[in-house]
Amino acid sequence: MSNGKANVSRETSRVPGMLDSGPFDTDEFSRTPFGNISPTETPIAAEAQRASQVLSGTNAHIPRPREQRVITIANQKGGVGKTTTAVNLAAALAIQGMRVLVIDLDPQGNASTALGIEHHSGIPSSYELLIGECSVGDAIQQSPHNERLLCIPATIDLAGAEIELVSMVAREGRLKAAIQEANLAGYDIDYVMIDCPPSLGLLTVNAMVAAKEVLIPIQCEYYALEGVGQLLRNIGLVQAHLNPELHVSTVVLTMYDGRTKLADQVAEEVRSHFGDAVLRSVIPRSVKVSEAPGYGMTVLDYDPGSRGAMSYLDAGREIASKSARQNAVAPGADAQSGV
Repeated sequence: MSNGKANVSRETSRVPGMLDSGPFDTDEFSRTPFGNISPTETPIAAEAQRASQVLSGTNAHIPRPREQRVITIANQKGGVGKTTTAVNLAAALAIQGMRVLVIDLDPQGNASTALGIEHHSGIPSSYELLIGECSVGDAIQQSPHNERLLCIPATIDLAGAEIELVSMVAREGRLKAAIQEANLAGYDIDYVMIDCPPSLGLLTVNAMVAAKEVLIPIQCEYYALEGVGQLLRNIGLVQAHLNPELHVSTVVLTMYDGRTKLADQVAEEVRSHFGDAVLRSVIPRSVKVSEAPGYGMTVLDYDPGSRGAMSYLDAGREIASKSARQNAVAPGADAQSGV
């Protein structure tokens, strides 16, 4: 000891009993069990490689839909991962080559936050769009994380929209009129994802009238199907009276914990009820998925190699494959392809 500090040698000490065989023998090391480990066989290296693939877009092999797909993400039961699913699926599709527009219809504005979009009062938003005070072009913002990911944000002003819409003409079709394909023509949008509030009011009805597809996230926990019956009844009413093309195209199982029997039981029950609409990919319960919005990011930006990010990428591919079975074209196809 010197001056109260340990005198640590710069040289690596030999393990007692180790033969003094001179310089390190790399050939001998390569013949040992540890020397045969591939860099991608260690957990850290494997995650780094997955992250690199996500960020570089090497997984971008999903088909582009021939027609723009408008999908409403709805479940009036809170805490099921609705907004988390909306933004992460949108990011997953954008990373894999699609142009995606997220419309935030939840006054809390959590989808806008997760995409890194400004949404303070005074910013053109879904509220102004619904009441006719701005156009789609005025309200659209580009996510700072991906140029193919766009968002129409929600501000606190949207909280009063339900009351204002009541007295308006064609109140259920305001959003559909605003985002009709002609108004989005200059943006070349492949997917429109509408994040609904956790309620079944006029905002959710507007989202259902504007879309052809409904995506329902269901958490793998007790009372998972609680409230889904009422949601399905409302979808049926909208289908019967306002939008005959509306249907439940996709169900996503969220917050899956493979360590519990309950998660498997819930997944089995949901699959027996909804059949092929349920994605094979399940979204695991993940700290990274929960942390990402706090940094204004999706999990694919926050921790692209994590299990949560990989699960959303897989889910995005499955959703894209639904349109692939209906005459899709490859990403990047030009106007001559008929898109």
